[in-house]
Amino acid sequence: MTFSQRSLDTRPVPLFGTRVRGRPWWCAPQTGRRAYRTQTGTGCVHAAASLPRARLLCYAPHAMAVHVHRDDIPEGLSFGALAAVDTETMGLKPDRDRLCVVQLSAGDGHAHLVQFQGGDYAAPRLKALLVDPGITKLFHFARFDLAVLERYLGAAAQPVYCTRTASRLVRTYTDRHGLKDLCKELLGIEISKTQQSSDWGAADLTGPQRDYAAADVLHLHRLKERLDSMLAREGRTELAAACFDFLPVRARLDLEGWAEEDVFAH
Repeated sequence: MTFSQRSLDTRPVPLFGTRVRGRPWWCAPQTGRRAYRTQTGTGCVHAAASLPRARLLCYAPHAMAVHVHRDDIPEGLSFGALAAVDTETMGLKPDRDRLCVVQLSAGDGHAHLVQFQGGDYAAPRLKALLVDPGITKLFHFARFDLAVLERYLGAAAQPVYCTRTASRLVRTYTDRHGLKDLCKELLGIEISKTQQSSDWGAADLTGPQRDYAAADVLHLHRLKERLDSMLAREGRTELAAACFDFLPVRARLDLEGWAEEDVFAH
């Protein structure tokens, strides 16, 4: 059984659950006076979401949690050789809409949210991770995230893998390649996108915003496994790898003014 320990303040800070049927989560203040139990299901588990400030001990199979950091990841935090990455911005135009949050996960059920405020994008540890050639950065719709990360952090992330690109190459039987669609079909998981359009520049993220941001990276490792199998089955693994290698260039073209123009057209 997995053991994790974390702090909660007076704001709702949800715990995240996978589809583990018939296995309870036990969350109790360290004093041991009360215990809170809920069954995990598809999506998020809000056990202890409204408890007062306390140290909580959370015992759960495959426990999932969200951690919020300011301006950079903590020293010593490791994501292994494959780090899921996503971004939240004020809009969809990188030159206008600033970077607000970068989400990361090692595929271990923990999501780390780096919240930027005041225009400080130094983030030396995060930048080092993004450009580390020994760590593959795993995105969904990497084209946008790569452009935003280069625009605000000055970091050209490489190497990369994009689940949306992989889906377009192998799921040719559908035009639905959103993260919600992939999670539902390939993993049997329903995720909510209701917070997609919300104020990510606020001083404090709401509980639903944390839920949404974490969900964008928590499932990418498993999606990659499924998509890799499908790519191999259809003989498109090498083609996908070539597309992934080109994605940083495609993002640079977007930033330099060729977002709508196909430079390879006649």
